[in-house]
Parts: sequence; C-alpha cells; structure tokens
Amino acid sequence: MRLFTKEQHEFLVEHVEGRTTKELAEIMNNKFNLSVSKQQIHYYKKNHRLVSNISTAFNKGHIPKNKGTKGLYNSGGNKTSFKKGQKAHNYKPVGYERTDCYGYVLVKVNDEGPWHKRWRHKHKIVWEEANGPIPPNHVILFADQNKENIVAENLLLVSRKQLATLNKQDLLSNNAELTKTGIIMADLYQKISERTK
Repeated sequence: MRLFTKEQHEFLVEHVEGRTTKELAEIMNNKFNLSVSKQQIHYYKKNHRLVSNISTAFNKGHIPKNKGTKGLYNSGGNKTSFKKGQKAHNYKPVGYERTDCYGYVLVKVNDEGPWHKRWRHKHKIVWEEANGPIPPNHVILFADQNKENIVAENLLLVSRKQLATLNKQDLLSNNAELTKTGIIMADLYQKISERTK
C-alpha cells in the first residue's frame, strides 16, 4: 500500500528542497489533511532517493547550549542534573521495607554497594537476630507458608537437602505444626533412602 498518491508524491518532490523532514511532514499534513509522522516522511524520502540538500552540521564557531556544564559520559549537563550529594527522587532510607515480586518482604540495610548489599530479606534478619548467622547450605522456611508472618516463632531453619525432600514429598503445609512434622518425616525419608542404597 502506497503512502502517498501520485499528486501527493509530486507535491513532496517539488517541496523537498531546503526543508527538514519535520517541516515536510507539517506541509503534507496541512496541504492534504493527512497525519503522517516525521519518521514516515524520513523513510519515504530514503526509499525514493529524495534529498533536502540542507546541512544539519554545526557551523564553524557554533557554541553548544550545554558548554561548560558537567554530565555523565560526555553527554553534557543541564539544570536538572544531579548536584554533588543530592539524593534521587526515588531514594529510600535505610530501614525502608518493600515486597518483591515473589511476596518476600525486603528491608533496606545499607545505602552503599550492589543490590544484595543494600537489601536483605526481612525473615532472614529476624531469624539471625534470634539465632545468629544462617549456616551454609541452609534456608529459612515460614512454618505456616505465610511470607507476611515474619516472627521468630514462625521461622524454621532447614538444610537444602531437607527442603528438597519437603518439596518432593509435598510435606509443606499452611499449618505450622504440620510443617514441623513434615520436617521430621523428611529426615526419616532421607534415612530410609540412605539405608536402601
């Protein structure tokens, strides 16, 4: 499907000289009651080898608007660039809590460093405050499977091996007591598996 009729094409050819793509789009839209974009005109000119013969290069001695301002990666600066020590509009203070896409509550613990140094899972912090550091190859479970019930009594330490068995045997429950029983059963399944090898 052609973008322009023969009449519109001829009009564009007559008026392309000395005009920018934006100006051509405005002229075509006004003359023929169209709604073509600057980009459509750009590609139409390119496809039909139409040239405006105007120079878009800076003239010798041209002074850029951002001369003397600082910016990132030599991109220049402007009045809205960050000043030294200025905080971003979306800055969150240490102690701020949010929920991630998996439903876990995260707490901001630091302003510096990579993401995993600045944010920690709240349930891990609560468990560590009550019991000390989480041992290697262990995870914290919610006994009642409710990620918002972040109290020490609802948090259980299990090994990754136990967790694999809990998931495989479907031993996790939204009843805290049943989950605790499930952990005992997971240990029994592991012992039976070891004996039969």
